[in-house]
Amino acid sequence: MEFLIRLWPLIKLLLAFAVMLIGIRFKFGLWRSILAGSLALALLFGMGFTGWARFGLPGAVQEKSLLLSAVVGVIMVLSDLMAISGQAERMMNALRGYLNRPTLRLVFFPALIGLLPMPGGAVFSAPMVRSASQGLAVREEDRAVINYWFRHIWEMCWPLYPGILMASVLAQVSIAKLLSWIWPGTVASLTLGWFFLLRPLKLKNARTEAETKNARRAGPAFRESLPILTAIIGSLVLEWISGLLFPDWPMEFGVLAGLVAAVLVCAVQNRVTPRRILALLGKKHLLSMLCIILAIFVFQETLLASGVIKQLAQLAGGEAALLTSAILLPFLTALVSGITLAYVGASFPLLIGMLHQLGMSDQMMPYVTLGMFSGFAGVLLSPLHVCFLLTCQYFKVGLGPCWRMVLRPASGVILFGAVYVLALMNF
Repeated sequence: MEFLIRLWPLIKLLLAFAVMLIGIRFKFGLWRSILAGSLALALLFGMGFTGWARFGLPGAVQEKSLLLSAVVGVIMVLSDLMAISGQAERMMNALRGYLNRPTLRLVFFPALIGLLPMPGGAVFSAPMVRSASQGLAVREEDRAVINYWFRHIWEMCWPLYPGILMASVLAQVSIAKLLSWIWPGTVASLTLGWFFLLRPLKLKNARTEAETKNARRAGPAFRESLPILTAIIGSLVLEWISGLLFPDWPMEFGVLAGLVAAVLVCAVQNRVTPRRILALLGKKHLLSMLCIILAIFVFQETLLASGVIKQLAQLAGGEAALLTSAILLPFLTALVSGITLAYVGASFPLLIGMLHQLGMSDQMMPYVTLGMFSGFAGVLLSPLHVCFLLTCQYFKVGLGPCWRMVLRPASGVILFGAVYVLALMNF
């Protein structure tokens, strides 16, 4: 009985997470589910509805939540603008000539689309994978899983992904520092994808060197890629410059400026009017994404105000709760939701708060990195992941066989992440 009493704070926290996960499972809406979870947290820890409204809801209008919403909103506008203007497709056509190996052709287009963090982006690259695999001995299940897996390899190193931006803000570290820790996840994803998904196919070259050389067009490839280059280079450079010249300013200002520059480049190249750009701001998926971000910050403030972090930090010296927060909660939240923002926003405030409470802030990056790896694997394995569902639907294959193919490389991601973080903590 005494053991259960000691675990009672953890049990109440898991009940709040259960409310959130049930809402996600029954399609109540991700942002509504997160708000419901934060309210359940407030009620379970004695804050009441009034306390939740007083301390939790104001999290939606903090400077950092509004800035992050602006950054993500501009990213979504850039993705939509490149898609509707046809520039994304032109960019891929201009780059085709550089692909002289069948495995490279299969991987390249989903990986390229992965640089644009658009919802359901895997269905955009699916026709290209089908075209690239014509004449090759490849099953429909192979096409589906290759398209799905390599669409997401950049989620551990590409600063335009909202999950990375959110983790950077919550951990209060620069994007560059976060990427310097988690980038091996992309190398692991590429390696595991090759070993488990591409290597068994044993594809042979189906294109001559002469044909490839004649199709290469450096000028169009650079021109059509210019918005993406502007976004990534501009964001990182301006974030660095902003940090040097205006150290008291939030680092998101530099990122935001780089992204706005990318949108302007794309608009000028495609002669898009300001009215058309403004129309993109009213799209349902963009507004939904912004609501998710604001709901996450409400959850974070509720978590801080409830005192749950201090109570959990006292359990078993804090180690058991830390491991749960860094591995299990990100994985389960990602598995149920299929969305990176969900596991980052729901589990990272708890993890980071506990590290501060335990006086272990110097161990921030190893634990955050572990959470990113476990959550990323959960996202890839989620049967609710929109890209997974759309890819299987496009290639007309069952979710079950494809899920079993993804299970091996995704498990490898978790194993690699655990070994990698353990090595970092010991050296």
